[in-house]
Amino acid sequence: MSDAALKPVPALADAPAGHFGTPSAAHSVVMTAMPEGHVWQIFAATLSSEEITQAAGGDAVREAGPGQWFAVGDAPLAPPSFTLLEGRATLIDQSHGRVRIRLEGEAVTALLAKGVAIDLHDQAFPVGRAAITLCGHISVHLTRLAPHAFELMVLRSYALSLWESLIEMGLEFGIEARRPGA
Repeated sequence: MSDAALKPVPALADAPAGHFGTPSAAHSVVMTAMPEGHVWQIFAATLSSEEITQAAGGDAVREAGPGQWFAVGDAPLAPPSFTLLEGRATLIDQSHGRVRIRLEGEAVTALLAKGVAIDLHDQAFPVGRAAITLCGHISVHLTRLAPHAFELMVLRSYALSLWESLIEMGLEFGIEARRPGA
């Protein structure tokens, strides 16, 4: 038996990083690989968003469909403390299968409009709203975090492809790609 220890490697460890395109102070976009902390998928058809948010404590809660949510956080994977949900919900650990990417900047909605078929106007898709959609050919869970900030959660095996596609879409505006260790 080998004594070699397995070491986890972030999905975007080898992703291109730096400045791409022609940056403009008014129109640049920053793309950041979020820490691969934890992602819990919650199924609870009879509970409200408020009950899920209360049970999640410090985790950010994202709607994922009727009776479904994601609870996400930057801290390393730890057992959830969703004691309020015991017997009322099903939790599935998605931490090692999903990657989160943050996009922010004045031109972020124009960049995303190139790849998603959702009306991103702030009245149609306000802060806190989430949706599952395609970005190009890749399925993503899109959440608006602030007026000019979004989080895209993607299956791990598609993370690098999405990252590279977002760089391509951002060339017009100038995009800075940031990942840990770069």
